[in-house]
Amino acid sequence: MRVHICAVGRLRRGPERDLYDDYLTRFDRTGRALALGPAQLIEVEDKKGGGMPAEAGLLQKSIPSGALICTMDERGKVMSSPDFAKMLGDWRDQGRQDVAFVIGGADGIDPSLRAQADASLSFGKMVWPHMLVRVMLAEQLYRAASILSGGPYHRV
Repeated sequence: MRVHICAVGRLRRGPERDLYDDYLTRFDRTGRALALGPAQLIEVEDKKGGGMPAEAGLLQKSIPSGALICTMDERGKVMSSPDFAKMLGDWRDQGRQDVAFVIGGADGIDPSLRAQADASLSFGKMVWPHMLVRVMLAEQLYRAASILSGGPYHRV
């Protein structure tokens, strides 16, 4: 199951990019044997300043045809890491070829795109910077692969 992280904005060089790259590399290594991954980042930018509707259009174009859409949104479901791992494993076992995790810009995800989502996740009631959400998602993808493989990274 290929993982696509479709996000508004460019993650520039720096500590967030270093963490993001490290966790995605770990996910790709651990997930390979589990039929999870590879993961790829697809970044879009609204250079014309059209706001959330324009961002939604660009994000929609970045989502592979037929992909399961999961928005990262403050209104989404809060779940534990083992529950997230189970959900990923279930999607894989249901034969999903592509999963697109969608991260909006500073103002969030347009309601029209949120309405199309198959799932929506939240990292808690607090709002997180959209660039940091990428890092957190990459870490949770690695953690999920580690949990599904029985690895020692996640301890309960």
